[in-house]
Amino acid sequence: MRQLTHPTITAFGIAVLGCAPLIGPLISPNHLWVYHQSEPTASIFLAVLLDVLLLWALLTGVFLLARRHGRVRVVVWSAMVLMLPSLVLIEGVVLRAWSVPLWLEAGLFFVSLLCWITLIALWRQSFLPVFERVERVATILLAYAAISGVASVAQMIWCFARAGDSNTPIALHQDANSGLARGDRPKIIWIILDELSYQQLYERRFPGLALPAFDRLARQSTVFTHVVPAGLFTEKVLPSLISGAAVDKIRSSPGGRMLMVHHPAGDQWLLFDEHQTVFQDALDRGYSTAVAGWYIPYCRILPQVLDHCFWSSHTVPLARRMETDATVLQNAAAPWRNIADLLYAISHRQSGQAVANTDASRHLEDYRELSFTGDRFLEDPSINFLLLHMPIPHPPGIYGREKKDCATCGSSYIDNLALADRYLDHIYVQLERSGAWDSATVVVMGDHSWRAHLQRNGTAQWWTAEDEAASHGGEFDDRPAYIVKLPRQTKGFRIETPFPALRTRELLRKMMSGEVRSPEDLAVFAR
Repeated sequence: MRQLTHPTITAFGIAVLGCAPLIGPLISPNHLWVYHQSEPTASIFLAVLLDVLLLWALLTGVFLLARRHGRVRVVVWSAMVLMLPSLVLIEGVVLRAWSVPLWLEAGLFFVSLLCWITLIALWRQSFLPVFERVERVATILLAYAAISGVASVAQMIWCFARAGDSNTPIALHQDANSGLARGDRPKIIWIILDELSYQQLYERRFPGLALPAFDRLARQSTVFTHVVPAGLFTEKVLPSLISGAAVDKIRSSPGGRMLMVHHPAGDQWLLFDEHQTVFQDALDRGYSTAVAGWYIPYCRILPQVLDHCFWSSHTVPLARRMETDATVLQNAAAPWRNIADLLYAISHRQSGQAVANTDASRHLEDYRELSFTGDRFLEDPSINFLLLHMPIPHPPGIYGREKKDCATCGSSYIDNLALADRYLDHIYVQLERSGAWDSATVVVMGDHSWRAHLQRNGTAQWWTAEDEAASHGGEFDDRPAYIVKLPRQTKGFRIETPFPALRTRELLRKMMSGEVRSPEDLAVFAR
């Protein structure tokens, strides 16, 4: 046991605890951080390992120095013990998704700092017996932390080895009937606008907000007024919509290539079967399939049923500042920059703004890449079953509707809704120009509605005064928008009965087979 109290062991225990918010997502049993990354992850893994080693070396030197000098020992150990509650809170926020306001994180840190300064300033030799008892207990606890830390670091290295090829391109579906031979069918375009709310579009629109493209679409389409969402989170909703079977939990293989889904109906975990999806339905009926999608690694989990595929997800950072396209050294320095930014923001009362700007920049990058690729797929005459999953109007705000330009600071969900309208108009113009709009089937929907209640409380740096007003203080209406334009439909129609979004695969299949041709057919189907 004596060897376990050596300063190097103590230092390693603290180093692993300090880096736990970085290590945790990389070794999580569900591997969802790797699953959602569309860029190579090597620089992240190596940077976290480097941070652990550097912090371990630094703390080893500090504890060896404290072992030789009594006053230094008091300073070091009292700081370590008093800062532990703040460290545990930060780990809870990152690893367990605790919803904790920034002022509480900062307040606990400054209270711990004040207690430490007070203890050092008022230190008396009579405090020594109690101090030594606390030190012994802390040393033992950190020894156990070091032992578990060895396992965590080893697991991180193993996950790194497995994730190394996660973004290597996978050969997509190839068939003798692919290409122009399949291009004789009218297009079916399935557009998922992430977090698109029916209420905000058509029922309680924000005063002064103009959405001409959505209004035009409603005048010549069928609008479902009461859609029952397939879930609340995109990573579970999309597998549900694509397969037609409810999914309430997911987990990935360490390399992010295989998806396991949990079906609540049978309470069982199963490998996601790409052949039991709407894309296989399309191939079976002679369609050529394509996806340009956000956040979900479509090209990894659906390669055998897609003829064309592109996905983008730059919005899943590690510890807010580590980026997949940065160097190892830049990422290793990122946590320290993050701490400095946090202290600066607190001192200047700008809490969360730097984080919001960074998130918006990544979000804007996703939108631009997907919009560009989606245009190429729309222009390709051989593609006639296309899913476009766009990251709007999902926050953070990336558009300023007053200037009608992209923005990365201070814009709202309402601004993003205006951008979604602009994108919808762009698709309409593109299809009209090619002569495909009238004959095309276009399904526009939200995967879920605007989760104002979650964003108001959980991601305050995205929340604006306009969001507060538009949502009436964070009220949540769970109905996603759901609009269907059938071929040659020219008049608006409404379906008021509740309609489960989970039936989308079934609906698309009936459209492919010609069983649903009119709004009346839709009404019968929705019963």
